[in-house]
Amino acid sequence: MKGIFITLEGPDGSGKTTMMNRITQYLEEKGIDFIVTREPGGTQIGEEIRNIILDAKNKNMASETEALLYAASRAQHVHEKINPALKEGKIVLCERFILSSLAYQGIGRKLGIEEVYMINHFAIKGVKPDLTLFFRIDPAVSLNRKVEKGGDRLEQEGIQFHQQVYNGYMKLLELYPENIRVIDASKSKEDVFRQCISSIEEILKRRNKI
Repeated sequence: MKGIFITLEGPDGSGKTTMMNRITQYLEEKGIDFIVTREPGGTQIGEEIRNIILDAKNKNMASETEALLYAASRAQHVHEKINPALKEGKIVLCERFILSSLAYQGIGRKLGIEEVYMINHFAIKGVKPDLTLFFRIDPAVSLNRKVEKGGDRLEQEGIQFHQQVYNGYMKLLELYPENIRVIDASKSKEDVFRQCISSIEEILKRRNKI
């Protein structure tokens, strides 16, 4: 039986990691076979690429280089971890995937949605999320949660860049609405968690996982 690929997307500081931990606990209690991973990263090679991308010292990185590094990490991730787990029938929970590249590099870096999609189309080999939870929250609010702790290279870009990325996400939700559920991340943690589980349970029931 084929697995289910679930991704969590949204602005920096929108609460994805916190909710990932809660969702993980939920699946464990249900006795469901799953793996948790993230992008960029997820594999040894991917984590090394992640360090290069997010290192605050690499301020001179070209936007094209950034986009290609994300795609390279994703290609390894799909090959080594995501695809094998899905073929084994597992649930794959991933923090960020191709939607982030389209928003951050395609729109935020002004490289173009189609151009960035083409790079990643080659990388993902047809693997697409069955469900994407998009955490919608004003980037001015979410970014403060991150920069208070220092922030990585992208988090330090400033509010104008992150507003462009957020606007990009809004555009992408209109262009590619399939399998995306919008989560109001401005609510309490309990409310956000209930929204997430409602969407997850829906697909688990459809696939006879619960």
